Amino acid sequence: MTRIITALLLAVALSTAAAAVQRKAAPVVVEVFKSPTCGCCSKWVEYMRKNGFEMRATNVSDLTAVKRTHGVPENLLSCHTATVDGYAIEGHVPAADVRRLLKERPAVAGIAVPDMPAGSPGMEVEGVKAQPFNVISFDKAGKTQVFARH
Repeated sequence: MTRIITALLLAVALSTAAAAVQRKAAPVVVEVFKSPTCGCCSKWVEYMRKNGFEMRATNVSDLTAVKRTHGVPENLLSCHTATVDGYAIEGHVPAADVRRLLKERPAVAGIAVPDMPAGSPGMEVEGVKAQPFNVISFDKAGKTQVFARH
C-alpha cells in the first residue's frame, strides 16, 4: 500500500512539474499593427521573434485609430503599435524592455521609442552610427517618464 501511495504522489509531483515547465515555456504573444509596406516594422517583428516572442502581425493602412485606442500620446508616436498582456508597445522598443515591463508590471498604459532612432531594434543600418535613445513609459493620463536609456 505504501508503494502505491508513493507512486501516486510521485506521479502527481511529476505531472505538476511538467505543467509548470510547459506554462513557463509558452512564448509571450505580441500583436503588432503595422503598415504592409514598412520594412523597419517587419525587421522589428523578426527581431522580437528571434528574442523569443510569438509575433502576430496585422497590416493596416491607417494606424491612427490603433494608436488612439491604446492611448499612445502624440509626442511618442512611431511607425508601428503593438500590444502585449494589456500594455501598448509603440515603435522600436528593445525586447529586454518589453520583458522588464511584463515582469515589473508598472501602472502604465505602455512604453514607447518615439520616432525611429538609428540603431534601435529594426533600425540598424550598416554604416550608420547608432543614436542613443530612451524608452518612455506613459500612462492613460499622458504622464511620461524615462523607462530605460540605450
